[in-house]
Amino acid sequence: MAPKTRAQLSEALRKRDVPEAAADAVLDRFSELGLINDEAFAEAWVDSRHHGRGLAKRALAAELRHRGVDNDTVKEAVERLDSDQEAETARRLVDRKLASTRSLDPQTRTRRLAGMLARKGYSSGLAYRVIREALDEEGIELEGDGFP
Repeated sequence: MAPKTRAQLSEALRKRDVPEAAADAVLDRFSELGLINDEAFAEAWVDSRHHGRGLAKRALAAELRHRGVDNDTVKEAVERLDSDQEAETARRLVDRKLASTRSLDPQTRTRRLAGMLARKGYSSGLAYRVIREALDEEGIELEGDGFP
């Protein structure tokens, strides 16, 4: 069983018709013992999903909120990623995808690469900067394609 947040465990107990008072008592005790720790969960989630799937802060924050992690904990966990680290991950994602788009025209390549980065939560400004740099390295100049 994968690690769960307090909110996920609370929901699981509710679905099993465990009385709310009993569920709260169990969850409080688990928290005291360190068996439930949303802060540690959030940090591990950010590390795992950023390095494993290349997700940006925005996507990571959405996933954590979906799992019931409170906003302060989410903010603290995603702020551990600095902008340089996020940009480097975006570059690696684009580099991996570039080869499979070489037969396409530059505008189509740009759209596909930008779409891939957007689905992973990267801002359009960072996405287009990274894509432009990658295409420049290939000797492809993008002229007035609506780039920022």
